[in-house]
Amino acid sequence: MLRSVLSRAPSSAPLARCPTKSPRLHLHNLSRVQRKPSWQNLQAERSTTAALPFVDFSEPGPSTLPPTSTPVSLHSFRSYGLVSAGSPLRSRRRSTCSLHPSLSHARAFHSTPRNQLSPLPFLGALLKSSTALEFARMTARVGLTFVPLLLLGNMKSKKVLQRVDKWGHPDAEKKKEDMLRRIKQRTILFHILIFIPLILYWATIMASLERTPLTGRWRVILLSPEEEEDIAAQLAGPGWYRAVGEILSADGAPTIIPPSDWRLVWVRDTLRRLESVIPTLQHEDELCPHWADCGPDDFPLPPPAEYPLRPRPRGAEHLRRWAELTCARVAPPAPHAIAGPPYSLLLVDRPDSSNAFSYGFGPDGGGGIVVFSGFLDEVLSRHPHPRPDPPPQSFLSRLFGLAPLPPARPVPTEQQTAELATLLAHELAHLVLSHHIETLSTGSIVWPSVLSIVTDAIRAFIFPVTMLFGPFINDALAGMWKAGAGEFSQLQEFCTSQKQEIEADVVSIRLLAHAGFDPREAVRFWEDRNLNAQTAECSPQRAEAVVEQETSSAATIARRIMGETHPVHELRVEKLKSELERWEHKREEARRAREQHA
Repeated sequence: MLRSVLSRAPSSAPLARCPTKSPRLHLHNLSRVQRKPSWQNLQAERSTTAALPFVDFSEPGPSTLPPTSTPVSLHSFRSYGLVSAGSPLRSRRRSTCSLHPSLSHARAFHSTPRNQLSPLPFLGALLKSSTALEFARMTARVGLTFVPLLLLGNMKSKKVLQRVDKWGHPDAEKKKEDMLRRIKQRTILFHILIFIPLILYWATIMASLERTPLTGRWRVILLSPEEEEDIAAQLAGPGWYRAVGEILSADGAPTIIPPSDWRLVWVRDTLRRLESVIPTLQHEDELCPHWADCGPDDFPLPPPAEYPLRPRPRGAEHLRRWAELTCARVAPPAPHAIAGPPYSLLLVDRPDSSNAFSYGFGPDGGGGIVVFSGFLDEVLSRHPHPRPDPPPQSFLSRLFGLAPLPPARPVPTEQQTAELATLLAHELAHLVLSHHIETLSTGSIVWPSVLSIVTDAIRAFIFPVTMLFGPFINDALAGMWKAGAGEFSQLQEFCTSQKQEIEADVVSIRLLAHAGFDPREAVRFWEDRNLNAQTAECSPQRAEAVVEQETSSAATIARRIMGETHPVHELRVEKLKSELERWEHKREEARRAREQHA
């Protein structure tokens, strides 16, 4: 039988000794062999080839293929030695290695492993922007447009069902089934139109949540990295001075103290001393391991913060990291650092203003501090220091009538510098924590969008009333809501500013401690500093408004909402004292833990 089968094989079909054709071409030719998936042919073919011996095609000599007229299967290729007995059907290309030794160098095929990555970073990068909130607002408006139609349709269908039950109908059952089906479809569509905007809105808010560094407070900053970079680019360099100049010019042209003035030099040196410890806030556990060794005569050092100062989370970086991981690559670290130092500084000659304020965001001087000369005069007068005597006039000066030398400038004491550092550290904390970006996001984007969505929802649900009584109801509703929105905006602004002021106080004593100042002096400084139009931490034209806001009804309501009954000034002093007490408790716990391990 073997001789009869081999005699039917064509002699012009060598496979292993063809030097001009590649093995891949022969595999292609093999795949073109006619297949007849008939059960009878398969059984006949198996019975024919069962007794055939193994033919070694690796030896030189004439090699043959199964005849094309015979149905070919994987069993027949195994019988002729083309495929090994243990080879699966799917490893068709792997079987070429047994055809000829020259095929052993063929590279085995392998697929790239699938990366099971979560799409949450991608969605978070898309949702963390003001555009996403505007899209949710637009979706809500489109959906609420159809809500009245759905409600009216359901009301009409229910009336039809009542008439059918009362008066009957030739096809009552069919009519009821049709009405119930329509009511169900409208109800499902109603829920979709209501819940999709809500889901988009809350997804945008959740994607914009982040922890405030050093304090751990949750906050919402709904600005994309591109929007933040645009703001920082506008304020970088001379842009900050132009923006601050516009703020100060609202109350008249300001008088700027030149850089050669000793007061500006004093303020700048103190500010740079505080700026130099900002990197310490990123690695307090490594740079200040001796914080628990402070004695009663030493300045207390803070324990390492649970949430150290880190670059703020950026949605674009999560998206880039997600894209790199899909390609099995490791994403490089974030190129940007903490935006800030060195900060801009401006000293304004205004004796009737004993305050300072911070403004801006971003690197290259995009954020800075404005100090008024009235505060410096107050600090210098509170702790008077005798001026040094002017240098004596020489004989030649008196002979030729030259003007006497100007008196020497006063040298500030350590206590005066500590009071100046307390105010500067407070304003510096606002910049380090990016409070101005938070205020911009909350006051200009988040709450206006919320008020707009609520207004649209109320108008949609009272649509039947406004349809009957005309646009007068809409106009009255708009006027009432506009009046209420002003009070709500004041309430929100007061709550946000109170949290930020307390937070800046807590971070400022941490800056003072690392810079070599006594943080306990900050408590005495704020106890002696009452809130009035001269000491309000804002521009002079807003000082009166800030003082009025402190005593307004909105401030009282805000304190009740937050569970506080004391004024902000007293509350800030209490928070500072409790923070220093927390430092002491942490220090004692660390000492006890170290003694137990020893």
